[in-house]
Amino acid sequence: MPLAHPAVPKHRRLLPLRVGTRASPLALWQTRDFLDRITRFCPVLRDAKAFEEHQLLTSGDRIQDRRLADIGGKGLFAKEIHEALLDGRVDFAVHSLKDLETEMPPGIVLACTLKREDARDCLLPGPSLPACDPANPLAVLPQGAVVGTSSVRRQSQLLHMRPDLSVVMFRGNVQTRLRKLAEGEAAATMLALAGLRRLGLEPAGSVPIDPEVMVPAAGQGIVGVTVRADDTELHELLAAIEDPEARAVSSAERALLAALDGSCRTPIGGHARLLPGGRLRLTGLVARADGTFLLKRTEEAATADAVRLGAELGRALRRDSPADLFA
Repeated sequence: MPLAHPAVPKHRRLLPLRVGTRASPLALWQTRDFLDRITRFCPVLRDAKAFEEHQLLTSGDRIQDRRLADIGGKGLFAKEIHEALLDGRVDFAVHSLKDLETEMPPGIVLACTLKREDARDCLLPGPSLPACDPANPLAVLPQGAVVGTSSVRRQSQLLHMRPDLSVVMFRGNVQTRLRKLAEGEAAATMLALAGLRRLGLEPAGSVPIDPEVMVPAAGQGIVGVTVRADDTELHELLAAIEDPEARAVSSAERALLAALDGSCRTPIGGHARLLPGGRLRLTGLVARADGTFLLKRTEEAATADAVRLGAELGRALRRDSPADLFA
């Protein structure tokens, strides 16, 4: 028997429902895709005036000349959006899940996770290099090549595999990083495949890297929606479009991240996937930014134990890593 459409909230200033988002092209694509999903599930919201899109400039977007680690971490992509949520300027907010803090601000909850796009990182060679060999993508990079990335997670894994490489900072949205690559600021860069695909910008010659080789960020490829904790009506509406697999894998990955409790300067990766028979496999990674230390482990558990799996693997990785990684 199909699920009934949830009732549209009645005990609130109903329409328009106000959605907060960053103003980058990828963030807007994700927000509009979310609105398409929710209106397909709840046709009464198809009215053109049912939603207001509120584009908010975040500190993470405004400051482009420094690494996120130096200005407060990935939470800067959500700080202003959550302030707007708490003071009632927006009703819900759409985020790339990998940019959300593991511990939500008081009064805010992660109410919904949407179906995951491909979680892999992608190597993009610049115009001066030939196409990558999918079997050995890093082989396209000559000795001492310059790779542009602002991610210490990607940097640490690249340098662990290829200590001869030189890594320079690449900040900006997807289009900005592709422009920098085309202009020769680096020989290659790495980006999340999910963002490239959502924007239709997956370049010829780029190669996705297996998540067991280059462990992605926790939550990579998943869109998360946050609401005020006391807004039970929107909770009910959003629960109806949540993807159970995305919730399971993201719960494990975010529990891993929470147990490690590293700063934005600590390279941490986490990737979970469902196995046949209701099992969940989680790979976790911690490293030094210069690649001289890297610890990677994989564990399995029942899907229902996703949070416990992530927490236990995170504690084990933390226990067996140098203490100064988490200082």
